[in-house]
Amino acid sequence: MIRVGFGIDVHRFAENRELWIGGIKIPYEFGLDGHSDADVLIHAICDAMLGAANLRDIGYQFPDTAGEFLNIDSKILLRRTRDLLKEKGYSIGNIDSTIAAQAPKLNPHIPQMQQVLADVLEIEPDCISIKATTTERLGFEGRKEGITAYATVLIEKA
Repeated sequence: MIRVGFGIDVHRFAENRELWIGGIKIPYEFGLDGHSDADVLIHAICDAMLGAANLRDIGYQFPDTAGEFLNIDSKILLRRTRDLLKEKGYSIGNIDSTIAAQAPKLNPHIPQMQQVLADVLEIEPDCISIKATTTERLGFEGRKEGITAYATVLIEKA
């Protein structure tokens, strides 16, 4: 049996924060605001994985009201999400994702993101597609107020 899940996450830029996307630190003047490290891509992927397995969403599994998740590295959340899927007998087929950001430029960082995410998920980097786009200066991403990430995940019953 195969199932598909879709995830989306949005975070606004914030001063005095590091910018973490796809499990790596990106050099930029702002970070993203959030309870955890606000890794918008990992959060979208987690939501897609959880949705595909009918395990609700990242806010349900890892609530921002829980102190244990304050400033947590989102790779830990991704690993825990992977484990939740494994407990239900699912494995990841592939991930297709898009990051919408006017700035910073993310394309140079995509291969490293793919490798980091593949290592956490215990899959091949070729199973993870990451695309970066601008919004042609439209919307809050275009005004450089924040970043949105979208992810679709295919999972398979073992």
